[in-house]
Amino acid sequence: MLTNTKPIALYSGEQIYAMEQAWFAQGYDSFGLMQQAAWQMAQQIEQCYEADNTSNTNNTCVYHRATRSRQASIWVGRGNNGGDGWLIAYYLQQAGWQVEVVTVGFDVNDFDTRTQSAISNKKDHNNDHITDADKARQIAISANCHYQRFEEIVDQDSAKEKVLPADVYVDALFGIGLDRAPEGIYKEAISAFNRTIQQQKSIAVAVDIPSGLVASTGAVFDRIAVQADVTLCLIARKFGLHTKDGTDYSGHIIDIPLIPYQVAPEQSADNHKTSDKNAEHASEPVATLLLAAHSMKPRRQNSYKGSYGHALIIGGNRIDGSQGMGGAAILSASSTMATGSGKMTVACHEAFHVALLTSLPDAMTINLHDTDGVKALIKQASVIAIGMGLGRDEKAKMLFIDYIQAAIAHEKSIVIDADGLYHLASLQANNHQLVTALREYSMSHQVCLTPHSGEVARLLDQSIGEVESNRLQTIKKCATLYGGDWVLKGAGSLVLEQGLGGQQVYVCSVGNAGMATAGMGDVLSGVITGLLAQQDLAAASQSLHQAVLIHGFAGDVLVNQNSGCHSENRLMIGQRGLQAQDMPAAIRYVMQLVMVD
Repeated sequence: MLTNTKPIALYSGEQIYAMEQAWFAQGYDSFGLMQQAAWQMAQQIEQCYEADNTSNTNNTCVYHRATRSRQASIWVGRGNNGGDGWLIAYYLQQAGWQVEVVTVGFDVNDFDTRTQSAISNKKDHNNDHITDADKARQIAISANCHYQRFEEIVDQDSAKEKVLPADVYVDALFGIGLDRAPEGIYKEAISAFNRTIQQQKSIAVAVDIPSGLVASTGAVFDRIAVQADVTLCLIARKFGLHTKDGTDYSGHIIDIPLIPYQVAPEQSADNHKTSDKNAEHASEPVATLLLAAHSMKPRRQNSYKGSYGHALIIGGNRIDGSQGMGGAAILSASSTMATGSGKMTVACHEAFHVALLTSLPDAMTINLHDTDGVKALIKQASVIAIGMGLGRDEKAKMLFIDYIQAAIAHEKSIVIDADGLYHLASLQANNHQLVTALREYSMSHQVCLTPHSGEVARLLDQSIGEVESNRLQTIKKCATLYGGDWVLKGAGSLVLEQGLGGQQVYVCSVGNAGMATAGMGDVLSGVITGLLAQQDLAAASQSLHQAVLIHGFAGDVLVNQNSGCHSENRLMIGQRGLQAQDMPAAIRYVMQLVMVD
């Protein structure tokens, strides 16, 4: 879980295309690249099959599978992704596989012998009009790779679609150019592909990206996408594989780099200038996938509680006529202490003081509405976190303004969450000067804001659909408008941090669906606050992305998912039963794991 695993650069679909074009502009052959990609993917498919076969040694079908020909069903579209599929079929057949290609979107005339002959003649005369996908199809058909049109399968009277028994199903329908929901026969083919995989219990392998998934955003429209077990990612890792719907559809991702995209190709001729500029731009990733947390050094023996900061949590209000949200402040405070803050005060409604001290006897309390007292504590504190259960009425809004102004005046690190974000959106709508002051303050001081998509929609005056349509663009808009460092929570949480080198966006690779439960955001705000309070930590160990990783790892520990923990992990609860109150114990466990001598 916490080994020294290198981050992975993530790119948009447009960048991948620019990398390819820059490569071809240097004189490299596009069809040669397709052949190399298909050959490597064929090798990976064989390895995936062997690994799956080995892992199922207790399966009663193993003897049967081992003694018959390996079978592959390869579904191809008309574009270059389909060309990859045709060549994969050719290479697998050469390796002894029984192969069947299922074509989608092809006319009957595409397979006419005269058409194939024309393609062959064009190829022989170096005609530029023949596409790489045409060449690939000709190679596979000339080698007698069996194929059939999907349109003819679904038209059969005997069944909606003919079940094609195979060990491996390969999705080569769409590539990275797709930016909308598949329609018509393509929609039918994707649905049939998924149903067949489920019925056959076979391996689903996606070429470059699962068909239906948008490479640059991670969006899947109307849940129409191939459900891959393995994605063979060509050239460079796509951003969309790791955020939003991408995490549900991509399966295990295997990189097949093909070209040295990290370094922009040297200019070889005057007419290559544009391509070289594209390549230079393409070499800068849109985000970085984080796989491991930063290590932390042990504390000095000669230290005391003041050495590790004083955190102030402001929230847990009780609005007239309601029971309030004291639990939000308690959860945030619990995770702050679990992360290692030296001491902590919670400014909450007096009605919650007994409950808070019962669960956290090591915390101090103050009345949230004692403005003079709270402001005095802001002056003393190392970091303040505000908004968790603060309330959304006018009184709570005035408290938010007063306390943020005090934090700015005393130059404190600030964490804003939940109801704090609600009030910030209202202040922005009314052009309140505090928004400008906070943005300017964040240029030289730590300000962390932690919304989910609904809160971002309000902050930007957009719909949730608009926010989710491009999460990367959304988080950048937030940073431009409000300043500060941001985490956009969700599947593949995005973290944007602003420093001297400009903006850096990270994608968090950990966490699980069990964390989609009330109070998890309050826990995250506490982890952020606890790290910021500890001034003995290195900057990277205090960072927002470090907090998001620790939070995600703690959730994985509790469900034993990709956590690197042994099965005897006594903290394990499982996704369905995971609650926010379970997190502090797991956070303490993770904090110990990141410690190094």
